[in-house]
Amino acid sequence: MLMRFDPFRELERLADQNPAQSRQPTMAMDAYRKGDEFTIHFDLPGVDPGSIDLTSEKNVVTVTAERRWPQTEDLEVVVAERPQGRFSRQLFLGEGLDPGGIRANYDNGVLTLSVPVAEQAKPRKVEVTTGGAGAGPQPVESIAS
Repeated sequence: MLMRFDPFRELERLADQNPAQSRQPTMAMDAYRKGDEFTIHFDLPGVDPGSIDLTSEKNVVTVTAERRWPQTEDLEVVVAERPQGRFSRQLFLGEGLDPGGIRANYDNGVLTLSVPVAEQAKPRKVEVTTGGAGAGPQPVESIAS
């Protein structure tokens, strides 16, 4: 069934119009895998790079950042649609990823994390051997020729 009216979206829209009601700023994210590495992009436009904090504990990565209005006496806010305040997001990494090898880069308002696949989780080739009575294991290639 196709629903044109989403009551929850409508309630969210109404809540967004009420400036007295504050909610946690969101941090949009994209993630993808390419080869032996996962790449994660966080949208953080206008965030001071010095306010970005990235921590990794076991398999949990936490990203926090902050965006604030400049503090001046003569500032008169006319429109305030971009969220201000502290942003936070946690990622739970799978067992096959290496949290110790995470690299981070902030460029043009996007924080990019590169998370390598752990060595023990990478696919590897296993040699198949055959064994005759008392002959010991022999590689498959030598039997086939």
